[in-house]
Amino acid sequence: MPTEASLLTRTGKKLLGLIGLADAEEKMRANAANWLELAEKVWNFRRDQLNATESAELLERTADVRQKLAERVSAEKLKLAIESLEDVLRRTGGAIYPKSALVENVEFFLVAAIVILGIRTYFVQPFKIPTNSMWPSYNGMTPEIFANPADEPSAPIEALRAVAFGAWPHRLDAAGDGEILVPIGGAESRGIVHCRIVPGRSWLIFPTKLREYTLLVDDQPTRVRVPLDFDFDWVISEALFSSGERYSQRRLITEIERRLKAGEFEVRVVDGERMRCIRTGRRVRSGERILSFDELTGDQLFVDRISYHFVKPTVGSGFVFRTGNIAPLVQDYGDQYFVKRLVGVPGDTLEVQGTGVIRNHAPITGAAAFVANAHRSGGYPGYVAMGLLAPGQSVRVPLRSFFAMGDNSPNSQDGRYWGFVPAKDVVGRPLFVYFPFTKHWGPAR
Repeated sequence: MPTEASLLTRTGKKLLGLIGLADAEEKMRANAANWLELAEKVWNFRRDQLNATESAELLERTADVRQKLAERVSAEKLKLAIESLEDVLRRTGGAIYPKSALVENVEFFLVAAIVILGIRTYFVQPFKIPTNSMWPSYNGMTPEIFANPADEPSAPIEALRAVAFGAWPHRLDAAGDGEILVPIGGAESRGIVHCRIVPGRSWLIFPTKLREYTLLVDDQPTRVRVPLDFDFDWVISEALFSSGERYSQRRLITEIERRLKAGEFEVRVVDGERMRCIRTGRRVRSGERILSFDELTGDQLFVDRISYHFVKPTVGSGFVFRTGNIAPLVQDYGDQYFVKRLVGVPGDTLEVQGTGVIRNHAPITGAAAFVANAHRSGGYPGYVAMGLLAPGQSVRVPLRSFFAMGDNSPNSQDGRYWGFVPAKDVVGRPLFVYFPFTKHWGPAR
């Protein structure tokens, strides 16, 4: 005679069996609905390509599955009806069914690309800061210089730096014995140090243009290639002409002029052209390190493209715009994206007094960078009165235009030189710095 415990066990098994059966039937019904959706798609897209027999068979099998689904037949009967429909779909589905894995993957990536392009065009766009016109608010490409080989990161650490900071190492060794000479000038130079533009590769794959710099030791050239926007003058200034001061292009220019006046240069042939080469006073032997630095990537951020469709840009905010309708920029850069800080809206009167910007006859407000520049604190160098805002001059921002300046005023090509940003070319405002993982990571300033 069965015990109470065994009866409960049997009852439990029956209940579990019934639950499992119910789950199986629900899954089969969901499966049937999916097949009916596919059958409808095949019929709508391919009925003009099917012959009468194929059309009749497809409609008949589809109706059979739909009827059994409505009658809530058992999972076994519904499965047989689905298999019968699937057989017809294989013969009539064409490119819709069956699909190869390749076709499905292509469709997936195509849809993903469309979604990404839509988001990029209308909502949020990734943007890379190329130059240091907004330093120290945002970093463009910057160098980290190592005074001697013992300071250089090991191979594992360099790999980690590449992942975390986008660091790319450059190690230059002397090809002979003698004094390091730095060629200056040239039509293709970015700043003071001589260079030439050469073809190269980005990420070792994509064709691009690079700047090739040459240093001389005993007339033997040592060359290094860097991106077009990389400030190699910064490397030369800190590694060869500095006594520990923070880099400043003005300071480098002053030092070069002093050495030229003192006759501390030699004339050498570089890249087929006779050039003045500044003497550094530093002598090396063949094989010794001339320069060692890592090229750190610029801040990469997301730009909010939607806000300015609903609210007006405010003074003090980061300001991303296109250069396509600013004639002086088109000549040098084409139609690109620039990021500066908004300092003037339509109707504003602007001027530079001392190291600060005066807006509508009062010190400008709206951003911490304004105050820091005015007081030359926190690494901010102060605003420089040049171009349209030369000493004693002011500008009035016209209608449907904006005036933008860089936080790194001494090294920023901004509205002082090329004027106003047309309202139609405003893109948005910086939203979030997502790479590299430095102190700038996080909400944009």
